[in-house]
Amino acid sequence: MELMKVSFFNLERQYRDLQPEMEQQVLETLRACAFIEGPAVKTLEASLAEYLRVKHAITCGNGTDALKLALRACRVLPGDEVITSPFTFFASAEAIAAVGAVPVFVDIDPVTLNLDPSRIEAAITAKTSAILPVDIFGVPAEMDAINEIAKHHGLRVIEDACQAIGAEYRGKKAGALSDAGCFSFYPTKNLAAYGDGGMITTDDDDIALLCRAYKAHGNGKNGAKAARLLGMDADDPEQNVQGKSDGLYDPYKYYNYLVGDNSRLDTVQAAVLRVKLGHLDRYNEQRTENARRYHEGLQGLPLRLPPLTLPGIRQCWHQYALMSQEKTALIDHLGAAQIGTGAFYPVPLHLQKVFRPLGYREGDLPNAEQACRQSVCLPVYPELTAEESDYVIQTIRAFYRKG
Repeated sequence: MELMKVSFFNLERQYRDLQPEMEQQVLETLRACAFIEGPAVKTLEASLAEYLRVKHAITCGNGTDALKLALRACRVLPGDEVITSPFTFFASAEAIAAVGAVPVFVDIDPVTLNLDPSRIEAAITAKTSAILPVDIFGVPAEMDAINEIAKHHGLRVIEDACQAIGAEYRGKKAGALSDAGCFSFYPTKNLAAYGDGGMITTDDDDIALLCRAYKAHGNGKNGAKAARLLGMDADDPEQNVQGKSDGLYDPYKYYNYLVGDNSRLDTVQAAVLRVKLGHLDRYNEQRTENARRYHEGLQGLPLRLPPLTLPGIRQCWHQYALMSQEKTALIDHLGAAQIGTGAFYPVPLHLQKVFRPLGYREGDLPNAEQACRQSVCLPVYPELTAEESDYVIQTIRAFYRKG
């Protein structure tokens, strides 16, 4: 079989597809010189709120910041416990720890690879204040069950939808399924910026207000309103401010009411995302077609393939993750054939060295540990050609013929 280079990601193809429209929008943004919270940011937020069918879409600097801001806005306090998945990118648990709370890891469902709702209640204690499920690889978690548990125990739910924009759960978009949803616009995501970017979504006015205040140093009108919401004394900045905003200079930013953060989406990145949002559904359909081709071409092999369909769920295929008992050898074989892969994730979060003080041991969460030992992610980006995916399939089949 003749070698063919197949990258795990290929950002250049999408750029070429969108180049005329993209460069026009970016150039117009540069010419306007409104680089911070410019018009493109507000337009993007409105468009995303409409697309996701939520009341508020609040952009921020990146997906990790989105998680931290949402946790704070949901009143998660230092010392609280937050239940989450051990099979995800580090940021999900890192954000919990960053706000002073303690991540409590619960094992995953072996089919969906998401947080297993049947295991959550056993992990709830008097210190638990929230549940943070992850829509892993573009598959929404079982949010009805999770929300019901949270309601029964008086907990908040923050949905980590960073990998799931465009996915649906029982007719609702991922990120619109809980108290707050969080997204990442990292360059490899389904909706991707040309740099970092993130967003929080919510239908709760108070959560939205707190996110807007915390993302901008707790200052100005939002900072004052948020401080009053939290029961703090705050004057009206209108009584003291001198001068007017002009796009870069904002006199309100010198009046601070909360200790927040500096987490804004650049206007240039907003312009990029506005263009890509119009193509998101098409790109997700192409990902789905690539997943279907893998699913059909890899039948009969000693692999566990991700389910092509799940009841009530429309996944967006951020990753196509198969399970192989020969993970290392298979990845090496694909690499020798010039096929890029992703070993998501080599270490479950409960066994990461930084979380050793929490006391978890190998064997505590067996489904997550097995997924980490076996998961191999194949190229599934929208611009992958049929010829390339067929080459991946043939190469995997050749690996098992050798064995």
